[in-house]
Amino acid sequence: MLATLRTSCMLILAFTLLCGGAYPALITAIAQVAFSHQANGSLLRQEGQVIGSRLIGQPFHSPGYFWGRPSATGTPYDGAASSGSNLGPTNPSLRVRIAARVAELRASDPESREPIPVDLVTTSGSGLDPHISPAAARWQAPRVARERGLELAALNALIAQHTEGRTFALFGEERVNVLTLNLALDGKGDDCAGR
Repeated sequence: MLATLRTSCMLILAFTLLCGGAYPALITAIAQVAFSHQANGSLLRQEGQVIGSRLIGQPFHSPGYFWGRPSATGTPYDGAASSGSNLGPTNPSLRVRIAARVAELRASDPESREPIPVDLVTTSGSGLDPHISPAAARWQAPRVARERGLELAALNALIAQHTEGRTFALFGEERVNVLTLNLALDGKGDDCAGR
């Protein structure tokens, strides 16, 4: 029995060192060498300061910027509280939330009669999604163009330039990263490291 106990303890120690130390250290080293930008959070920097991440949305409220999806986290886009709203389609609270978001979007652009894309009124599963659909970006383009005194055609060209395709041309949908689009709108997109 003592031999079995000694063998068990040695195996626990060996697997703890292998699986809890060596393997994570190896994977971390490979990630830092091969995918440093992604392994460190896909951070965008400007003049040495971190201004955001390509992976986590940020709230924009000014009418001169594109707005992202609503966030279900307590503080908008709080990475420590990532979650969806868990409200089903028949839940009255979800209907109230969506109605409030529709009212906010309609108030921001009263001239628009186009249907509002669904991703502008519903949260993502994580509550942190940094992307909107190209349709959602185009829906907001007239408001942003008016606020900034830009031509709508030029703004739509900027949206097309910042539209990312499906992952591996197979998974997901086309999407637009709101932060990088707004940075390009400010003319700061090319100054950001890690694009």
